[in-house]
Amino acid sequence: MEPYELLKEIKTIAVVGASRSLDKDAGRVPRYLKEQGYKIIPINPKASEIAGERAYPSLLDIPEELARQLDAIDVFRPGEEAVRIVEEASKLKEKYGKPRVIWFQYGTSTPEAVEKAKERGFIVVYERCMMEEHSRHIRGLRG
Repeated sequence: MEPYELLKEIKTIAVVGASRSLDKDAGRVPRYLKEQGYKIIPINPKASEIAGERAYPSLLDIPEELARQLDAIDVFRPGEEAVRIVEEASKLKEKYGKPRVIWFQYGTSTPEAVEKAKERGFIVVYERCMMEEHSRHIRGLRG
């Protein structure tokens, strides 16, 4: 399935490494996605709120009500954290049957993390940006 096709199905996205700073992609992308109608759950242990949404220290701190809605995880953390993020996502999936998708932004994955995520039944997108994929498709429709 093409990345944009996934974005048509996804409604709720946990953004691991979301930033308060609009100078960073990790700050701009979640805000863009929220403006496009997605529910954003920021994951950042040093923030209480990002883009007007309550932030949580880790994926495992997301309350059950939100975790049951979680469709995708968008990763903005260094590659060396990728396997840990897959492990946390796997725990959520085991407990709630969600999320279905792990999306690694540019430079945030490792081959091991991608393979582990696929083995655990996730749809995996890597070396792609959600905002770029979404906006490219929108521009394409408008000609």
